[in-house]
Amino acid sequence: MILDKHVGMTSTHAVAVVKRAFNAKKAGHAGTLDPLASGILPIALGEATKTVPFVMDGRKAYRFTVQWGIETDTDDAEGRPVATSETRPDRAAVEAALPAFVGAIEQVPPRYSAIKIQGERAYDLAREGEVVELVARPVQIDRLAVVEHDGERTVIEAECGKGTYVRALARDLGRMLGCYGHVAALRRTRVGPFSEAEACPVSALTDGSPEAALAYLRPVETALDAIPEVAVSRDLGLRLMRGQPVILRGRDAPVEGKAFATCAGILVAVGDVERGELIPHRVFHLGGTAPGRSA
Repeated sequence: MILDKHVGMTSTHAVAVVKRAFNAKKAGHAGTLDPLASGILPIALGEATKTVPFVMDGRKAYRFTVQWGIETDTDDAEGRPVATSETRPDRAAVEAALPAFVGAIEQVPPRYSAIKIQGERAYDLAREGEVVELVARPVQIDRLAVVEHDGERTVIEAECGKGTYVRALARDLGRMLGCYGHVAALRRTRVGPFSEAEACPVSALTDGSPEAALAYLRPVETALDAIPEVAVSRDLGLRLMRGQPVILRGRDAPVEGKAFATCAGILVAVGDVERGELIPHRVFHLGGTAPGRSA
């Protein structure tokens, strides 16, 4: 389920809404969205929760608004001001600063983040008044572009990898420009293969019919679009489901890297291919294994 989370809703609440709509026993989301943020929140149900790590590793896209002149302790509009400035950047200055944040960079996460420090979440320590010192981490930002600017605020689009904090980007931009800044609005527009075009509004789950909600469910393997598929026979499928590696044959079989195996169109396992052998790391029970397709 690709949910379009609205502002004010926590990711935990979003998962609960989806679980209730489909009477699911197990569910999990692929990447937290803060209550301030809206947009794409992939939520996996049942066996599909095993694919969450693959979705979280995918590229992400955001559209966010930076409010200039104020830096907050949370780096967003919910925080307390900690620094202010009367300076405001023009569009050219913002655009000139963006290249410094594109590529492989080091980024210090926000103090109010889910990063763990000696087993404790940074945001819990910060709320208790402790001084939180987070070290810079490598992140990948592929694209930054200004789409609107009115003097007080700038709307920016970003495409980035796992672990990138948009709030930290706004904070660091403000410091570089000498005017401070924080995220005033944030929307996630893409996660891995999933975009806004296929997202389900929360109202479709809370106000619509169960049949209408079902139309938004997507097959489990759509979460694995970034890795190759291998069709295997029933015998090989059963071996994979028991956690046993199998030899892949055929001209198109991958020889290295991650791959997922299907049997008669049903997902059975995800793993790593090493020297032509598929070693399963996640196995799925989505309807057994039927004969018909060969390795």
